[in-house]
This record gives sequence, structure tokens and C-alpha cells, in this order.
Amino acid sequence: MRLTISAALLILLLPISVSAQSFGGSIDASPFTLSIIPQYPQPYGDVVISPTSNSLDLANSTMTVSAGGEVVHRGAAQPVALKLGKAGSVTTVKVTITSGGIANSETLYVQPQDVVLIAEPASSAPPLYLGKPLVPIEGSVRVVAVANFRDARGGILKPSALSYTWTVDSTQIANASGIGRSALLVASPLQYRARSVSVTVTSGNGTLVGGASLSLTPQEPLVRMYRNDPLLGIRFDRALSGEYSIPGAETSLYGAAFYFPTTSGAPFLDWNLNGARAQTGNSITLRPSGSGEGNASLTLSASAGGSVSASTDLTLLFGKSASSLFGL
Repeated sequence: MRLTISAALLILLLPISVSAQSFGGSIDASPFTLSIIPQYPQPYGDVVISPTSNSLDLANSTMTVSAGGEVVHRGAAQPVALKLGKAGSVTTVKVTITSGGIANSETLYVQPQDVVLIAEPASSAPPLYLGKPLVPIEGSVRVVAVANFRDARGGILKPSALSYTWTVDSTQIANASGIGRSALLVASPLQYRARSVSVTVTSGNGTLVGGASLSLTPQEPLVRMYRNDPLLGIRFDRALSGEYSIPGAETSLYGAAFYFPTTSGAPFLDWNLNGARAQTGNSITLRPSGSGEGNASLTLSASAGGSVSASTDLTLLFGKSASSLFGL
């Protein structure tokens, strides 16, 4: 949909484990591991730290969690939510689990950063349209990653120096990935389907890794008629539907095609009056002639490509004018 589509999911400094040291001086692996959800947390967002273990009885263990040196949880071993700071700030998270009188600890360093995906569909919309074109059927979408990486001191990393790895529907797109390759052209998904697009962004030294994802869903195309007022211009505030009474000696209408693919050019618009072609293009002018009251059927059709089309109908009413109506 406007698909903001946007998703602002962010960065995690690679976790560092603190292991216990045995009597002989060798380092034993910690008997538990920690997972983080979401994988790429947002600045000022929440992150959930969850312990898992194949050797410890977590149900009968106690857990202490400290963030930035402050204890935020002491009690049962369970998932714990933490609030993060601004972009680039490092939150040190230490988790200690005690089971059978033995304490084991792990430490994570979480550093949120901004990665936002922006979808730019190659889709039709009328001039000065305030909304955002939606994903078209049988079209394409340009997806742009906007990365705002900051180090612990607040220094900004150049987006052009970052490496971007793109994935579409679980398939890595190797020929579109690499340093500075922050945009990807994606084919629209099939009708009634969705397509997932994700990016993983990595700093030059590999210590900062972030990402974002979004889902693309195609929108049914549609076409609308608007009155083209000689003084106020095209009245985009109200689409015409049902019945329309022609004011005065003539009226001009404007046709707008929404969400048609534009990869092969603008959609084709065709006006039909009482079943016969009257005009092509965006505009038509209608002038009743003769005397008496009557009505006519006006159909506007739009098409693009081989099978993408839409139409809308309008019943025209005219009084003391004519038994016929024609478009010029």
C-alpha cells in the first residue's frame, strides 16, 4: 500500500560471550545462549532477550539481567524486555543464570541503528496526486535502503561505504548486492500474492550489521472520472459516479488511471459513449444538442500491458437539450 511502506528496523553490534574459566585455565563454553528479538532493533525501541539451554534446567534456575550496569530483572529465567537508547549508543547487557548453585554469565552489546526501506512503485497516478502510487500488477517496484549508521561516539558512516545484501522471497540477489548498492528493482508479485524484500547492511569492518524488510502486495488498478471546471480546474476532491447532470451547454471530464504499471509507458484511456468510441486520452468534452431531456451512458476504460485493465461507468443526464449526445 502508500506500501511506507516503510520499515525502520535496525542494527545490532555482534554479540560477545563472556565464558567461565575452569581451574586448568581453559575456557568452557557457557551452557546457555541468548537470542534477541527483533534481530535488528530500533533506536529508542524495545528488545527482548531470551535464554535457551540444552543442559540447564531453566525452569528451576534464577536469572539476573543488568543493562548499562543497572539490574533490570532478578528472578525466574524468562524473556526480558529492555529499552534501548539513541542510534549508535551501546547498551551492555549482562545475563547471569544460576542453576544448582553454579552461576554462568553472558554479555551482549546492543547498538541500534537506522535502516529504512522505501518502496517506489513504477505506477500511474494523476498529476499533483497527494497520495503515493501503489504496487501495480505486472509492473515493478524500486526499493531503496536508507541507512543511518553511527558509531558509539555518534560519528556517521557514509552510506556509500556500507555493504548491502538484498534478499527477495528468501533468495539472495547476488548481482544486486555489494558496497554502495542501496537500491533494488523488484518485479511486482502475482495478483493476490505478496513478495518479501529484505536487506542486510554491514559496515566496512563488519562490526555493525543491520537490516530492514517489507512486504509488497499488488493493488487492483482503477480508473476514475472527474469534472474539469473551467475556473477551478480538475476537481480531484470528488470522483464522479452513478449519475451526473451536465451543467450548461457543455462539460469537460478528466479521466485518471491509478496503479497501472508504467514500465512500458502511460496507460491507454478510451472513452465510449452509448457503446461507441468517442475519444481517447485523458479528457473529453460533452455538448448536448437538440431539445428535450435525455440520458446517455459514458464508459471510461484504461489498459496497460496485456491483461491489466479497469473501467468505470457514468450515466449522463441532460435536460432541454437533445435526444443525442456526442463527445468532441
